[in-house]
Amino acid sequence: MNSSDVNPWDVNPSDVNSPDVIVIGGGTGGYSTALRAAALGLDVVLVERDKVGGTCLHRGCIPSKAMLHAAELVDGIAEARERWGVKATLDAVDWPALVATRDDIVARNHRGVEAHLAHAGVRVVRGSARLTGPRSVRVEDAAAGQGAWGFTARRGIVLATGSRPRALPGLEPDGRRVVTSDDALFAPGLPASVLVLGGGAIGVEYASFHRSLGAEVTLVEAAERIVPLEDADVSRHLTRGLKKRGIDVRPGAGLLDAEVLDDGVRARVRTARGETVTVEAERLLVAVGRAPVTDGLDVAAAGLTTDERGFVVPADWDRLETAVPGIHVVGDLLPPPSLGLAHASFAEGLLVAETLAGVPSPPVDYAAVPRVTYSSPQTAAVGLSEAEARARGHDVVANSMPLTAVAKGMVHGRGGIVKVVTEAGGERVLGVHLVGPHVSEMIAESQLIVGWDAEPSDVARHVHAHPTLSEAVGEVFLTLAGRGLHQQ
Repeated sequence: MNSSDVNPWDVNPSDVNSPDVIVIGGGTGGYSTALRAAALGLDVVLVERDKVGGTCLHRGCIPSKAMLHAAELVDGIAEARERWGVKATLDAVDWPALVATRDDIVARNHRGVEAHLAHAGVRVVRGSARLTGPRSVRVEDAAAGQGAWGFTARRGIVLATGSRPRALPGLEPDGRRVVTSDDALFAPGLPASVLVLGGGAIGVEYASFHRSLGAEVTLVEAAERIVPLEDADVSRHLTRGLKKRGIDVRPGAGLLDAEVLDDGVRARVRTARGETVTVEAERLLVAVGRAPVTDGLDVAAAGLTTDERGFVVPADWDRLETAVPGIHVVGDLLPPPSLGLAHASFAEGLLVAETLAGVPSPPVDYAAVPRVTYSSPQTAAVGLSEAEARARGHDVVANSMPLTAVAKGMVHGRGGIVKVVTEAGGERVLGVHLVGPHVSEMIAESQLIVGWDAEPSDVARHVHAHPTLSEAVGEVFLTLAGRGLHQQ
């Protein structure tokens, strides 16, 4: 069973009805749990009713970032012509070709995940799982419709069934005029105009993508600022960058109603000033958050309950174990402080697998998990915002620097900032916040800084390469350590 030649879908469920671990859900949290548990010598069954890889691989992280890369190429052509004197032109965006490339990337990743599971000896059973007790699971229509199968876990069950986009009452998605983040990339063609409801990371990314490909975009967010969970300075600079690109950003606004027409959508929006405006667009994208999925899981049969939002709350966050011993939960089923991020679910999967194997494992430090918005400009952050740090009673010192203060930032010419939040007196770094081009690739250093409780002087002693965008991070830490050259 450990051969890479094994196709996990060809396994007969009746041959593995008493594994050590049953993982329900094959998204990032589920398959990372399965792979790590198998690597530690446990016998693992992974139940998935769709495709392994989950939302992230098939409808979220991977396809959306592929499309955003294409959008970046389009933006680069305009920049080449308008700023650098490179006489580049864009004839058109070949939507079918773009989609084919995206789908090829997704398909190759999907085959890779399946191969990893097969090589590790994880037995994958296709079907819908229902809990029948604290250690037992029934899978309907397993193995391509061959009936129902019962499984009993010797060590434990891991719930990793993920989430779905939240809908708005009276505004049903149709996949064409009204779409969610799950189907926005798969809607037909490129719209000339888009109304995006929701200014979190998902809404901002889709607003940015559509604007790059020529659409008129209105972005509506009910909170007083977009990306409201991030530092206020991040929100301010991101808003400035999006508006500079021609996106109509409307924070503090709410949808009153919307009417689906033959050729688009007409919506009434209440603005932050209390005015009512009408917005017409070819497509309306609802990006108002995601809801945990427990449909048909029958958590009550195992002695579990969900909270009022539908989350399964751990009794022990250090082990991500529920009130029923042996049942663990990872990924989007977890409430805050879990972040609903794919890379956080990877870490949760490792923790749970090691716990079930009896291997010591550190709990997930959610404060040290990076958060990224892949728009143009991008945002990246780790740790506490300035407001969060003050609310928790820290005596805070914050220092920031524009990316254009370093030469590479001038080369890119897109603005942005580096902001660092520390405890007063030169003590540990509490948070790092970035806005600008390619900052998603700069956050790893800051993750280590926050995760290792570094002090500004610890970072300031390390030399950053010149010319790079990351030297702006180094310069801020030099300033906080009293050694800055370019700031007072």
